Amino acid sequence: MTTETKTDPIDEQKLNKLVETSLVDLSATVHAALAVIGDELGLYAALDEAGPLTSAKLAEETNTAERYVREWLRSQAAGEYVTYDPETDRYHLSPEQAYVLADEESPVFMPGAFQLVASASMIGPDLREAFRTGEGIGWHEHDDDVFHGTERFFGPSYGAFLIDWIEALEDVDEKLKAGGRIVDVGCGHGAPTIRIAEAYPDSTVVGIDYHETSIAVARERAEAAGVADRVDFEVATASEYDGADYDLVTMFNCFHDMGDPVGVAAHVRETVADDGAWMIVEPYAEDRVEDNLTPFGRLAYSISTVACTPNSLSQDVGYGLGAQAGEEQTRKVVTGGGFTRFRRAAETSTSLVFEAKP
Repeated sequence: MTTETKTDPIDEQKLNKLVETSLVDLSATVHAALAVIGDELGLYAALDEAGPLTSAKLAEETNTAERYVREWLRSQAAGEYVTYDPETDRYHLSPEQAYVLADEESPVFMPGAFQLVASASMIGPDLREAFRTGEGIGWHEHDDDVFHGTERFFGPSYGAFLIDWIEALEDVDEKLKAGGRIVDVGCGHGAPTIRIAEAYPDSTVVGIDYHETSIAVARERAEAAGVADRVDFEVATASEYDGADYDLVTMFNCFHDMGDPVGVAAHVRETVADDGAWMIVEPYAEDRVEDNLTPFGRLAYSISTVACTPNSLSQDVGYGLGAQAGEEQTRKVVTGGGFTRFRRAAETSTSLVFEAKP
């Protein structure tokens, strides 16, 4: 008996496109580590402050070895992260490059994201085992740079958009200006918590996170910002934190990480005032998978695979909502916890801001 194997013909155009994408991804993988080095060694900052510079001068400015710096600069120029002038053999940052790579207050500051992604990938062996067993990996099991990278990546965007998001909520801004009660759940190092305290000095704010090390850092940040007198940070889970009659409950890019998001929603319903609001900030996502097959969707799905979904699966229930859940799935979970009103209050190209009310 003869067995025939049917092989579909290869489309050369599609093949070449996939190979090209693979090459871009390979260079990006290596580049991420080099971007972290450029950030940590002050190479981007020196180019911004003192450029244009030769590789020798940049090495001198940063107390680094010229031969390494020369190769690093050429890789950065090839990726259009640095601008090269062949006539002078000097490198500099354009205003746009500086805004992305050297300005830590910029809402599109990216070195923190590279720090986050490069560090998150360190759980590779554990993640491979989790794929086989279905077990989870807790947020606290990641390298410390994941927490610092998260703060540096998201913090500037919170600073740029946070107050606009709160003003988009129904009657919340007025309450907080008059002196409200706020709880920020999943606060991490406290970047949005502190920003809220600065914007509403007559309100009291509590930051909640189950990660004790992050809470310790958040307390240090509050002291440095001069708001420790009206901000408390407590170690607790999203389904067990204390307090009641909060005018505003916030969750920034963490609701999809919860093991039992319906149970968390029910606890928020118990702790928010009857005329209060819950603001949920989530990564931008459409409801259909095919509409999320975009560069940002790819990034969000990938980070969700490495960090968000494993964290959810490590907890009781293990719902695994995922970072690209979308509006309708989020609505289903929130209303399942007892909220009767849910709407999209604001959005950016990378964030969805939802308001839930009792």
